[in-house]
Amino acid sequence: MPGSGDDPPARREPITSQLTWRPIMTCAASSGQQQGRASLARSADTLTHVELTHIEKRIENWIRFGRHVSEQILDRRRRVLSFRPGSVFGFIRWAANDFGTVASRIDIVRSIAPGEAYQTLPFIRPGGEILLTVDGWAKVRQVLQLVDDVEAVGLDACDVAPDHWRHVANRMSVGQVPRAYTPERHQAWLKRREIEG
Repeated sequence: MPGSGDDPPARREPITSQLTWRPIMTCAASSGQQQGRASLARSADTLTHVELTHIEKRIENWIRFGRHVSEQILDRRRRVLSFRPGSVFGFIRWAANDFGTVASRIDIVRSIAPGEAYQTLPFIRPGGEILLTVDGWAKVRQVLQLVDDVEAVGLDACDVAPDHWRHVANRMSVGQVPRAYTPERHQAWLKRREIEG
């Protein structure tokens, strides 16, 4: 309900590796990201597909961050974004009825490769590795602020070490403040990833 403090923030989603944003309902044809059904079907076994729905003030599901490789427009209210294995993305689900917000949730998910174990999630096929899941608008807002903080130091939230999102989930579950993700921590993560090959 407007003014109740439970309204979702403006939806934003990256269209390049830089911090350039566009509304979720903008047609992807202008950005050159839309692919036909045939190419989506050919790679369906290796991609993770996320169905997004937007019904103003009722159901608003969107990607807060992440790099999708294809987009399929289903109709004027629904579209499907597809992610390569190993991609990390933030998926927000918000729903309301005549009395106000009934569901607020953010999941930070790593898409999986064929044969990997995964957890199922609504609107995500086949599923993914859940790095963080939070319910309730106050906690969702706290995670969104942490994402904003990561971006404020010049990093893309989808490049952050998966362990950081696990750390955030664990700290929030016991009511403690998560440690900040700094450029130094990010460099340490990149070096560790390089060594592990």
